Amino acid sequence: MKTNFFRTAVVLGLLSAIGPFAIDMYLPALPSIGQSLGASMGAVQASLMVFFIALGVGQLVYGPASDMLGRKLPLYFSLGLFAVGSVGCALAPDVQTLIVLRFIQGLGASAGMVIPRAIVRDMHTGVGAARLMSMLMLVFSVSPILAPLAGSLLIEALGWRSVFWSVTAIAMVGLVILFTSLEETRPASERANSTVRSALTAYGELLRDAHFLGLVFIGAFGMASFFSFLANSPFVMIDHYGLTPRQYSMAFAINAASFIGVSQFTGKLAGRFGLVKLVKFAVGGYAAVMTLLLVQNLLGVDRLDVLIVLMLLGFGFLGLVVPTTSVLALEAHGAIAGTASALMGTLQFVTGAIVMAVVGQFVDGSARPMVLGIAGCAWVAFVMARVTLRSHAVKAA
Repeated sequence: MKTNFFRTAVVLGLLSAIGPFAIDMYLPALPSIGQSLGASMGAVQASLMVFFIALGVGQLVYGPASDMLGRKLPLYFSLGLFAVGSVGCALAPDVQTLIVLRFIQGLGASAGMVIPRAIVRDMHTGVGAARLMSMLMLVFSVSPILAPLAGSLLIEALGWRSVFWSVTAIAMVGLVILFTSLEETRPASERANSTVRSALTAYGELLRDAHFLGLVFIGAFGMASFFSFLANSPFVMIDHYGLTPRQYSMAFAINAASFIGVSQFTGKLAGRFGLVKLVKFAVGGYAAVMTLLLVQNLLGVDRLDVLIVLMLLGFGFLGLVVPTTSVLALEAHGAIAGTASALMGTLQFVTGAIVMAVVGQFVDGSARPMVLGIAGCAWVAFVMARVTLRSHAVKAA
């Protein structure tokens, strides 16, 4: 049983990581892409932002489709679309074409973000689901820890276009893993009542479920703060603090390792204290650390070591927020897990894209806009957690 549990986590984690690989390997290339294509910082960031929008929008389709068609068929289609988009990005002659193809690539990647969560809900609930979700995130950590370094090495040796040829190959590997190592978890008997009409009805029900939305947006603003870091950290650390792409990759990996590493304690901590108490503790810790980072910056402390250390601590707390809020949000919606997971993912990625766009309007070459965006998101998540979990604590636990 343990072997099957671990194997499932590995397979789902690898499928989930394919899209993020296309983000994280790409990050060290952002400054060089701008130089190569003669594009502004804003245009290059737009190629990242549209990827996030596509990740969110695509989930609205793939989630219900996985309820109607089973979990595997939509994954096959999405991986193929992702590969096509990746090849197009590798051949893009200008930044406008790159932006369009990044959107297509994001649509292909979006199934890997939503369907694995639905598969977790198919198989487990409660603490068991939290444990599997945290193990999935451990495998998922291959992307933010190794991908930026791999991307920087590829960029140095072969140029930024090699990143897209690499993720095309990764998508092909994903298709093989999907075919050989993942069983269908949505039997035909459970698909019978899943239709387009039922999906639209389910979306309506979920949008009227204040508790579900509250949990989703706690996670959404937590993830939006991390997305703000993703979009701005290459320019802050490379252009402002003077790191090389390889040094930036190492700094990024340290923060990502904190986020993922602490998440591995989710199952044990949830079993001991309950999911609701864990969310409250983690969101409070995250808001406190990011407030400290903001205050230091406003007082004129503009040091890379301070930024990295406080980010390391803060993202550790965030690593507890994301899996627990996902499990709690899906807990009462097993019959429409794919649809619920899709709406959750869409709201999270669209929220992240909006935050990235807002922070991007204030970019001035320093770390302050990024820090302000991260701290602001942390406080919104904190307030939402206090409101959402205050009246539903007993039910959610």
